[in-house]
Amino acid sequence: MSKSPVNDVEPVATIWLLDGRVVSDQQLLPCLTWLGPSEIQRYQRFLRPQRQRQFLLGRILLRSLLGQALNLPPSAISLLERSEQAPALLGMETTPYFSLSHSGDWIACALTIQTPVGLDIEMLNPQRDFLALSEQALDDDDTALIAKLQGDARVKMFYECWSRKEALYKLASTDASAPDQHCINLSHPEISVVLCSASPLVSLPELKSFKWPAI
Repeated sequence: MSKSPVNDVEPVATIWLLDGRVVSDQQLLPCLTWLGPSEIQRYQRFLRPQRQRQFLLGRILLRSLLGQALNLPPSAISLLERSEQAPALLGMETTPYFSLSHSGDWIACALTIQTPVGLDIEMLNPQRDFLALSEQALDDDDTALIAKLQGDARVKMFYECWSRKEALYKLASTDASAPDQHCINLSHPEISVVLCSASPLVSLPELKSFKWPAI
């Protein structure tokens, strides 16, 4: 990731949420022309239509937000796919920091100009075996904490811990050095939302709904 254009402003961030259920395939597919060659290759490698849809929605959301920040049309934003990292914004010496995530019908993008970030969202599903999942995927402290809880509290804590783990992984994969990590849990009725940043944010990130159409 390129360096932020603003280094002397206290860090703030915005998280944009897109509910894919409001976007029809007829509205979505024409935006395939926005994708670059590396993105098309990745899009075509997905075997499931739902995964293709999530990918395309994410790239449309990202391009729309970057276009607003850089005063460019979304179709003019050029991105390069990178293994195990967020896509790189091409042709810019400086760029906002961003992080994408998706789960089910929901797509999210965090955007800030001051500090590297990692974002994760997860659809809340109370029917899962959270103790078994915790033992497989989380550390001992998180597993012990989840085991003490019941009902909705257990569901909420599992997803917070899982999303924090994923968000920290994304933050660690950024090019920028991040010796410290600062994570914030945000409230939403359908998904867990966790944002981790290399520098502490001065306020809670604002959750905003992205309004279609993207153009």
